[in-house]
Amino acid sequence: MDALTTSLAAAVRERRVERDLTVRALADRAGVSRAMIAKVEAGDAQPTAALLGRLSGALGLSLSELVARAEGSGRVARVVDQPTWTDPTSGYTRRAVSPRSGGDLELVEVTMPAHAEAAFAADTYAFLGHQIWVLDGELEFDEGPTTHRLAAGDCLELGPPADCAYRNASDTPVRYLVAVTRR
Repeated sequence: MDALTTSLAAAVRERRVERDLTVRALADRAGVSRAMIAKVEAGDAQPTAALLGRLSGALGLSLSELVARAEGSGRVARVVDQPTWTDPTSGYTRRAVSPRSGGDLELVEVTMPAHAEAAFAADTYAFLGHQIWVLDGELEFDEGPTTHRLAAGDCLELGPPADCAYRNASDTPVRYLVAVTRR
């Protein structure tokens, strides 16, 4: 088990206890099994981006906040100190650019490999404003039934919460910035 998996396990468990939630209550809110919550909290499972998104939403946190709690943060975020995490399913890597989580604005840089996809349920973003700015490459973003095709320099502001998927249909990685604000 790597250090980030261990610290994510502790962050999930600590936030669940802070919110006075049982494992069953968190599982119900996140739409996952109690067994999966137990595995994540024990550090026995490396959670996917989709699972972390569901858990963070159910815990009242953004995904960035959950990762930052696992990594710790200060006022200046030097690139070498910015926490990164790689989704074991899609292979995408996210880097928390913002110096701290829970502020008015959080910035996350994502690099998604060729032919990869990561999907998130609507409740992951229910309490967040969200914009996606493509830095390099091309990104397909499904927002409910609508697919947005974004090229380098394009920026999309998400509408009301909907199930969504980030997809790189190209043969090269895509790099994009996600800006998250509290609603």
